[in-house]
Amino acid sequence: MGQLPDRVRDFATYLQGLNARLDQRAGWCGVFWQRDPEGMRACLDGSEVPPWDVVEALLKDLASATGTEHAEREAARARALHRASVRAHDAGPGARALLADRMDVMVRERRYAERRLRELGARLESAVDEEAADAVRFDLAWVRDDHERATARIAELGARLAELGPTPAGAAAGATAGPEGSVPGARPAPSAPRPAPAKERKRRPRGSARFAGMPVDEPEPGAVPAPVPAAATPKGARFAGAAAEQEAAAPAPPPADATAHVDVSATVTLLARHRAEGRSGEAHMVLVDAASGPAAHFPLLAAELTRSGLGADWATLLWEAASLPLDRLVAAADALVAAGRTGDGRQLLRQGMGSPPAEFGAAVHRLDEEGRHHEVRTLLDAYVRGRTPEEAAHTARGAPDRLVPLLLDAARRVSEERYWDVVHALRVAGLAH
Repeated sequence: MGQLPDRVRDFATYLQGLNARLDQRAGWCGVFWQRDPEGMRACLDGSEVPPWDVVEALLKDLASATGTEHAEREAARARALHRASVRAHDAGPGARALLADRMDVMVRERRYAERRLRELGARLESAVDEEAADAVRFDLAWVRDDHERATARIAELGARLAELGPTPAGAAAGATAGPEGSVPGARPAPSAPRPAPAKERKRRPRGSARFAGMPVDEPEPGAVPAPVPAAATPKGARFAGAAAEQEAAAPAPPPADATAHVDVSATVTLLARHRAEGRSGEAHMVLVDAASGPAAHFPLLAAELTRSGLGADWATLLWEAASLPLDRLVAAADALVAAGRTGDGRQLLRQGMGSPPAEFGAAVHRLDEEGRHHEVRTLLDAYVRGRTPEEAAHTARGAPDRLVPLLLDAARRVSEERYWDVVHALRVAGLAH
């Protein structure tokens, strides 16, 4: 492994051992080798540090082979070695520029995925038969995962850039795309349902951006990702469901205390300065911090970002906010709706429906036990609209006595047809008679 730093070499050695315990032709391991064998080899020999989601996916394969308990112990060791390897890699010369380049690549990939989600949503709506619809849903599963990977990798790249400290005076943070084969940052485990490679009914062309798999198209200057229109409602896609109104002009936010206005103004000023200086990583960390702020700040941020010509950053902030705990997600959406930004509020809810059904159902059940009935109703309505009836039914598996009636009420509020679809899915899952 040449003159690699010790921490990078340690992780590469660990990764080789993990890879050797897995079936190279099955599961996620098979997917990665099939999609980017060169990238896998680079990670195994230590010349690249893989995104954390790649490591975590391989650990899922290990769990299937050896059991969850063993894989969980292994994950703690893997995480520590990976973090040390990343820090050693980022301490090298030119790391800031490389990370900023990769950030730009992932931002473009996320925009591409957003466009694909809209296109596939429209195709699903116009599918002539169930076979054609199934083919589109298959592609939607991949694209949704592509989008989730890109979004979370952007967040980790931003965190890595932030750890490097302020950009030295006169140094660019990187405003151009990196090489197509570069490895982006990291993300949590994928949540989109993914068919095994051997069962693929068809294959779609995939680009060679390492472990991302999407062609990278440059968006039009100033383009802001738009939500899927009401006519495009892919079942199970993160954008599906309620209409997504686009505000023609940013409405005035409701009255807020002076401190909130000062905080939001400072946030937007800092963000604008980072953008002007080409510090994309630092700018993204500002958005991450803002997304975790008080719900009352969201309408103020929307208005101020739009007024400052940073509409694209508002779209990114909404994506980051989608990972908030569900009660805070509802609070932020409520604040946006109260301010007249109904489309943004609904978009935020739809984007937050990406959790696996069991995880989502457990969170909703906790809220219900706490008496948070408004949050429960809002979340179940959004989930029933935005996910397939089968996914919606599986949210009730952990507490069927309580969640099945709530789920059916939510389905009936959507439509009579959706109600009976969910009833059927519950019966198939053994949760209703």
